[in-house]
Amino acid sequence: MADTGNNDKVKQILQTVMAVPEGSVATYGQIADLAGMPGRARLAGRSLRADFNGEPVPWHRILRADGKIAFPPGSEKAKEQRELLMAEGVMVKDNRVNLRNCQWQPDMATILFTLKY
Repeated sequence: MADTGNNDKVKQILQTVMAVPEGSVATYGQIADLAGMPGRARLAGRSLRADFNGEPVPWHRILRADGKIAFPPGSEKAKEQRELLMAEGVMVKDNRVNLRNCQWQPDMATILFTLKY
């Protein structure tokens, strides 16, 4: 895993991202909250750059708080994220996802047994 200053926190964030199911999205802040680090949305974003033991991390499912893709519109990464989301059935319009329709809402069992650190 890349050195990001605190590997335990990065690991927690990446484990949380891995729990976001296909066809759903989460926000950077939501990921930080669920990983036990409220207010650390920027850390969640930076953590997505880390290698997670060679496992593919579904980074494309994580968006800004307003549902927008964080990459500049028209950039290669924005296009890639849009395509990956649409391949999972997530509607993307004007680089934005309607969070009401597909924001991940983990149930209590997921929070207690999948997201424990």
